[in-house]
Amino acid sequence: MGLAGLPGGLGLACCLLLLLPGGSGGRGGRGAPRGPWGEEWGKARYEAVKKQLGAVGALSKQYWRYLACRVWRDGCEEEEESSPGPGWSLPLVGQDYLEILSAWYCSFGKCCETGDCRIANNITGLEADLNRQLHGQHLAKAVVIQAVQGFLQSLQPGKALVLSFHGWSGTGKNFVARLVASHLYRDGLKSECVRVFISLFHFPHHTYVDSYKAQLQKQICETMQLCKQPLFIFDEAEKLHFGLLDTIEPFMAPCDTKCQVDHQRSIFLFLSNFGGNAINEVALDFWRAGRTREEISMEFVERRLRLELLESAENSYARSSLLKENLIDFFVPFLPLEFHHVKLCARDAFLARGLPYTEAVLDEVARMMVFVPKEEKLFSAQGCKSVSQRISYFLP
Repeated sequence: MGLAGLPGGLGLACCLLLLLPGGSGGRGGRGAPRGPWGEEWGKARYEAVKKQLGAVGALSKQYWRYLACRVWRDGCEEEEESSPGPGWSLPLVGQDYLEILSAWYCSFGKCCETGDCRIANNITGLEADLNRQLHGQHLAKAVVIQAVQGFLQSLQPGKALVLSFHGWSGTGKNFVARLVASHLYRDGLKSECVRVFISLFHFPHHTYVDSYKAQLQKQICETMQLCKQPLFIFDEAEKLHFGLLDTIEPFMAPCDTKCQVDHQRSIFLFLSNFGGNAINEVALDFWRAGRTREEISMEFVERRLRLELLESAENSYARSSLLKENLIDFFVPFLPLEFHHVKLCARDAFLARGLPYTEAVLDEVARMMVFVPKEEKLFSAQGCKSVSQRISYFLP
């Protein structure tokens, strides 16, 4: 029947019996010693079991919640901040038993299907959240799910997965990167398997490029050695010095016999505003032709996007080996957002705060944004960025 089929207290009691010294799951599970000491030993064991079962029966809801949070981290962060933590102690069961039980559960639970309890790879949850929370981006949804799912299902990928996100600010690039991290790793962006680099923050001065190269190589190697499926996110990728891109190129290329570290299970996400104009022009052409944005396909966007990336002399992608060596597996376009998409973002912001809203209020929030081109006023110039701040004007 398994632990899941047992009542809460009985299931934990059975686990404790296995863990107790002399229990059937321990080293002394071959029976009590014979001789004059056998009766005394059996009585001592009985008393120990009795105490543990009594402790199990006395466990409060708070103990159970703590154990659940040790195994399933999702949704526990706020509770951990507000609660005093394990300061309420476990006098009989003990902290050690909770540690053992959570590790024991993970030895066969879903969190270890990947062989590493830090890695969740919850593609179902990722797809559900993209469908529910990412607005106006049918291409990005389809490409990200297809690319990530196909990569994770491959038993022996030939190279690391490299995705390049392109589009105007506020269209959802960072949001999707956060969702990918939160569904592939138990601790999301806080996971030790995830590294985030922001160009102007981590590599602000081009005069120190050589120093940055050494630091970046070291950090990537350390993360790859620590975690078999690392995720690297490069924000503002268009501002990365091309020398840095060339430095990490070997980690994205197919692995040969000279590979010092196994990087074929790595995932690289590059986030860039560059190429947004080309993507917007495609969307505007479709609108002027009376066609819906859902009719826009990858072949229309990718061709224009690649052309703009290659023609720009100031673009790091064109000067690096990423494009020349075809190391980017998918260019992910983020389309410009229209009025009704901004309304959906405003609705999400109200719901996130647990605040009531009306259609009139959502309209008002959307009208506070700037829309372009000047004639049509079709696309939000900032996407959904700053929407959450705008709703503060409507709070009582």
